[in-house]
Amino acid sequence: MWSDEVADALGVEVTMAESRPVADVAPGEWRSAVTAARDRLGCDFFDWLSAVDEGDDGMRIVAHLWSLADKRGLLLRTLATDGLLASIVDVYPGAAWHERETHEMFGLDFPGHPHLAPLLLAPEFSGHPLRKDFVLASRVAKPWPGEKEPGGDHGGPRKRQPMRPPGVPAAGEWGPSEQDGA
Repeated sequence: MWSDEVADALGVEVTMAESRPVADVAPGEWRSAVTAARDRLGCDFFDWLSAVDEGDDGMRIVAHLWSLADKRGLLLRTLATDGLLASIVDVYPGAAWHERETHEMFGLDFPGHPHLAPLLLAPEFSGHPLRKDFVLASRVAKPWPGEKEPGGDHGGPRKRQPMRPPGVPAAGEWGPSEQDGA
């Protein structure tokens, strides 16, 4: 079974998410786990890498790896608590763009990455917009357009009746009436 192979190769407990095994590794084991996925599990295709801000716990980094020959994939995750995670660009060159984006959007550093230059944001932009502690300027400049936050009870006046387009008869005015002998 694929999940058992993943657990044996990586030396960690594996859970299942839908039809794909998910392996959580320690940050210090990140590079060796990625290398084992490529070399021992045949995951020859790097699909994507991103992060999730877990607040005070740190940043959860997720990589999606595939074995094209066996048509099966793996989610590999780790929790970076110090804002650093070893680069995997030398293992999967396709990870370069994803690590640059994650660096820019979340502020995570990837020691060993050949060129962590800005990718999507203007050079004068300050901050990391996908972090939970990033203040949305639009909320500061303009309040939410409703009287309450989304999902709240608005309790205001009811909406007006919808208007019919010109020439469309009201309900009950369609066709000949029974009085007309129909």
